[in-house]
Amino acid sequence: MGFLRDKLKQKLEEVTAGVESLLHEDDTPSAPANAQSQQAGDDEVPETSYPSQYGANRFGSFAPESSGDVKWYVDGASYFWAVSIALEQAKESIYILDWWLSPELYLRRPPAKNQQYRLDRMLRNAAERGVKVHIIVYKEVEQALTLDSRHTRKALEGLHENIQVFRHPDHIPRGRDVLADLRSQMQMGTFSLAKLPQETLTALYGTKDDVTLFWAHHEKLCVVDRKLAFMGGLDMCFGRWDTNSHPIADAHPSNLNDIIFPGQDYNNARVYDFEDVRNWENNKLDRTKNSRMGWSDISISLRGHIVDNLVDHFIDRWAFIWNEKYKEKDPGKYALISADAPQQEQSRDRGYGDNPPYSESDDFETPFHFRQHARRFMGDTDDEDRDNRRRLSEPPRRSMKVQLVRSCSKWSAGHDTEASIAEAYIEIITNAKHFIYIENQFFITATTNAQKPVENKIGKAIVDRIIRAHREGEKFIIFVTMPAVPAFAGDLKSDGALGTRAIMEFQYFSINRGGNSIIECLQRAGIENPSDYIRFYNLRNYDRINTSEAMAQATRDAGVSYEGARRDYDDKFGRAIDDERNQYESSRDPYESNRDDDSYGRRRYEGERGYGAERGYEGERSYEGGRGGYGGDRPESDEYDVQGGYGDRYDGGRDDDRYGGRQSGYGGGYRDDDYRQSSRYEDGYEGGGYGEGQGGGRQYSQYERYQEAASKITDSTWDTISSCYMLNGPDLHSVPWNGSPESEIDAFVCEELYVHSKVLIADDRVVICGSANLNDRSQLGNHDSEIAVIIQDKNRVESSMNGEPYRASAFAASLRRYLFRKHLGLLPDQRWDAANNNWTPVNQHSVNEYDWGSDADRLVEDPLSDDFLAMWYKTAKANTKIFRKVFHAVPDDTVRTWEDYDQFFSEKFVLPGTEAKLAEEGYEKGKVDYGHVVKDEFPGGVEEVKEWLGRVRGTLVEMPLNFLIDVDDLAKEGLSFNELTETLYT
Repeated sequence: MGFLRDKLKQKLEEVTAGVESLLHEDDTPSAPANAQSQQAGDDEVPETSYPSQYGANRFGSFAPESSGDVKWYVDGASYFWAVSIALEQAKESIYILDWWLSPELYLRRPPAKNQQYRLDRMLRNAAERGVKVHIIVYKEVEQALTLDSRHTRKALEGLHENIQVFRHPDHIPRGRDVLADLRSQMQMGTFSLAKLPQETLTALYGTKDDVTLFWAHHEKLCVVDRKLAFMGGLDMCFGRWDTNSHPIADAHPSNLNDIIFPGQDYNNARVYDFEDVRNWENNKLDRTKNSRMGWSDISISLRGHIVDNLVDHFIDRWAFIWNEKYKEKDPGKYALISADAPQQEQSRDRGYGDNPPYSESDDFETPFHFRQHARRFMGDTDDEDRDNRRRLSEPPRRSMKVQLVRSCSKWSAGHDTEASIAEAYIEIITNAKHFIYIENQFFITATTNAQKPVENKIGKAIVDRIIRAHREGEKFIIFVTMPAVPAFAGDLKSDGALGTRAIMEFQYFSINRGGNSIIECLQRAGIENPSDYIRFYNLRNYDRINTSEAMAQATRDAGVSYEGARRDYDDKFGRAIDDERNQYESSRDPYESNRDDDSYGRRRYEGERGYGAERGYEGERSYEGGRGGYGGDRPESDEYDVQGGYGDRYDGGRDDDRYGGRQSGYGGGYRDDDYRQSSRYEDGYEGGGYGEGQGGGRQYSQYERYQEAASKITDSTWDTISSCYMLNGPDLHSVPWNGSPESEIDAFVCEELYVHSKVLIADDRVVICGSANLNDRSQLGNHDSEIAVIIQDKNRVESSMNGEPYRASAFAASLRRYLFRKHLGLLPDQRWDAANNNWTPVNQHSVNEYDWGSDADRLVEDPLSDDFLAMWYKTAKANTKIFRKVFHAVPDDTVRTWEDYDQFFSEKFVLPGTEAKLAEEGYEKGKVDYGHVVKDEFPGGVEEVKEWLGRVRGTLVEMPLNFLIDVDDLAKEGLSFNELTETLYT
């Protein structure tokens, strides 16, 4: 051990001070990625992975700067596919941290074709191979959240003894009278977290060391074999899987097996929130009437030395919870995880006699990874990485500089408070030279100490940086993309939306209201137009639910409703895996042989129903130049004339047949004319409750009866039209509909596209990516537990910035450009099963494939160019006006008071939660269901609606900074509000 220490000491070098060099270092060889900031003697080499003093590391992190390869994933389809590859290949260990984990989550879609890729099955199969699976999930307050972590633990631990699940923290309610009052409120249906008395709220959450346990474990992490890691914004749970195109319709009247979002995974919490998730197949959301809510998110995979820090963090978390809870609660059931190689892990079926690898004292610190860290500091390369590069013939690349940062404290990890994520945000914002892009679920921050209860000062860093740019005459812009509604209330005026309004008020006070907001501070500093420096955006999209004549015909012929058959389908694929251990091996549709075999075969990479020309993300060969729908050299106009002005679609090279002529598509659907009923039921599904019919014949389930009827029907209607607002998508007027114009106008739906990302990109040089929101809960350190990484790719690409040549980081630039193109509709439609190299883990293809220099890429290359900014601003403005006109979407800038809200929104819609009698009265008055077209305002009928929606490009819309701005107190209007809960919402 002394020899190793001497070698380590010789290799420690001074790290370049400050984040300035991180953003703008030149391309000369840099200091070793893990060099310490000062020389250390023998007694200064830490004996544990987590030194008691973190000050020696940048941002005050427990972890030093490290190195590795990082790969990004935008949205869940590609990310979960990559995770499924890693889980399938796991050999020794799987470590998972999640806020919520749904055992029944399908990592690949559609479920009918990918039964083996359901998460619980993948973990069971890994455990049966001898892989040790350790999982930590947040233990929620059941009265406040519907995560059901108890189900997560029982469902997974019941599969195999090699799977172990910890839940933390324990919320131990206290006070008999308080809890009796709480039960009374819940029985009466009057429970409201935001209005609970302080004593009741404290009793509900419980306390530890005088800290009320309001906070959550919010990290998202999966580490496989201690070599490959996944992290970012995506929990492995319901509602997160999505594609870049974000289809929000998922009705398949011609083939139920084409369903993409099974059970409660088809979710719109603004209409009906998750409920009873252990019975996940019981989805009460009618998908023939309601859209789902799209989910926009970002995650990454990592390999190399940075994974060591992530392993250290997980082992430390496991040890802390074991010592605090499971050591005494379940003696002998669980064990600590060894810091040594995975083969030496302590387990229930491998004894260690009197010499366990961990001390069983209350000192639960993790032993330092001497061998791994010695190799790191001595500059050794990873043999496996080198072999992989040789095998894949990849050109040599410089490792990225990566550092792990986190938010943690005594309650969450047993350590002194660490807020290194917040420190990284502040320093990177302060030192940015050109632009900052923030994409985050929340935006709650302070510019001064006067903005209590908000404490984090990221807002102050933003104000200071903009003022400096203004005084020095710099062109500097901050783009912020965030959700339109940060929580999930459908009717923002309802009593149940109190918590949502509280969050919105804190966000508006951070942005442009309350006296100390960012925009108000900039105006006081003499900046007349703060929008020259900072702008805020939301995302929104539309779709069309396939409730065409085919659904009605299949329903009549089968004698069952579509929703009844769909629920039976969900039950089929939602049964406990012990009851269907090998079902996926024979899960073919009994009528599949009578359907077009190519619906998921050769034709799936062609232009299928509702999906664009070139599948995946390789080359975009169908894009043949021009600016598409961004006006080109046309005169600027705010009008939406079909023949000119903003919104004309570039149709270069598009073959209309690939969108309208074929009957395969989002789920196929092509039916052979010479249908023959299958002579046997291939699926083996008995459809619980459906026994033998008379004469020994078997009685079909609702699912089977519907499928038989649907297999005889030809349906030309597309099951989603989300491709229409993507690159080279079809003209909306050309998309077929098998039904009346009235039924088609009723089928259009709209919803906010929920932004759940936690990413900052500065100057196309540096990226922060992780689980941390931009609010106090994530940033202060002593609230929610979080992890993130700071990524700097030393591999440069030629670019431009404000019209000048610029050398950007390949990782940061490709991620930022991809995001901008997605929001602007400059990416081709993405199919859910068109996997390519970007859908693989970083250890298989270490570099994201990106079409550098393509026409679409050049449009977003320079984020400060006048051409780009005009395109970005005009697209957001146009999309906003269209959604306002067609769907009366809120929030909206024209809604400044509650009276405006009623006139613009409440009087137009039958809102979620409306009683049946009142709903019928609303329909009689001309109201429509929430999220649908206000059709009385379109005398031209469905064709007029299509003229408007046909001009939507991407999903970018302006954030309505004037929404309810004339309401004195947005959160407390007409309602009591418990001030203690304010910290819950910041």
